[in-house]
Amino acid sequence: MTLRAGFIGLGNIGKPMARRLVKAGLETTVYDLAAAPVHELATAGAKGVATARAVGAASDYVGLCVRDDADLRAVTLGPDGVFAGAEAGTIIAVHSTVQPKTVLELSEVAAARGIGMIDACITGGAAGAAQGTLTVMVGGEAKHLDRIRPALESFARLIVHAGPLGAGAKLKLCNNLMTYLAWTSAYEATLLARAAGLPQHILEEVARSNGNLTDPMLAFLGVHKAPEETRRSETFQAMLAGFVELAEKDLAATLALARDCGVALPGAALASQIMARVYGLEDSKRR
Repeated sequence: MTLRAGFIGLGNIGKPMARRLVKAGLETTVYDLAAAPVHELATAGAKGVATARAVGAASDYVGLCVRDDADLRAVTLGPDGVFAGAEAGTIIAVHSTVQPKTVLELSEVAAARGIGMIDACITGGAAGAAQGTLTVMVGGEAKHLDRIRPALESFARLIVHAGPLGAGAKLKLCNNLMTYLAWTSAYEATLLARAAGLPQHILEEVARSNGNLTDPMLAFLGVHKAPEETRRSETFQAMLAGFVELAEKDLAATLALARDCGVALPGAALASQIMARVYGLEDSKRR
């Protein structure tokens, strides 16, 4: 039987993921609070619906790519949530970066309805989603993963089964921590180099040669290389504000996990406080 796909959360990464499902020939039902991306996906061949519940009722696999834990609860619980519409045997995959304990809590509600749940966090960005080259980090039962693998393979180049439910979210938080610490190190090293009278391109040449500066880190530094007028523009600062809010949200989840595990992460704690500075967000532009 052909797998029926559903997708909720058609943002920067979710929209291209859903588009890949359509491109793979899967019957795809989509929902988002914003009407525009739903219409766009409907034009591409998906079926747009008005509630998360309707997505659950029409799907064997439902991918959730919403912003945070609160949004995840909002689209799964309640009379209009996915759980209310999904039939027994449906598999819900959480692609969002959320706290592992949230996935575990929701899985208990899902299990009572005969619904399977996995955390299937992603990395690779919007470009990776569009190209079908994401990495998916999965926590949960192998049988659930195997059932929805055709859907995941439509947008992923690598699927890693990290362990039991919650392991995918834990792995994503660990991976994200390395990213944000890398951004911080790249920013502070170049800040020091400029203050010491060293051309930034020379630091970059040396750091590239010994592997200290990776391609993603170099791309991040491009934020600080934009012309002054561009960086101070309302549009650019609004974009940075979005990045900062996401970074702070992810690092807060990381620190919560660290507390649960009894581990001190002073580097993560400091990074969580200076993300606005690292991204170059002006204080007046913070939301």
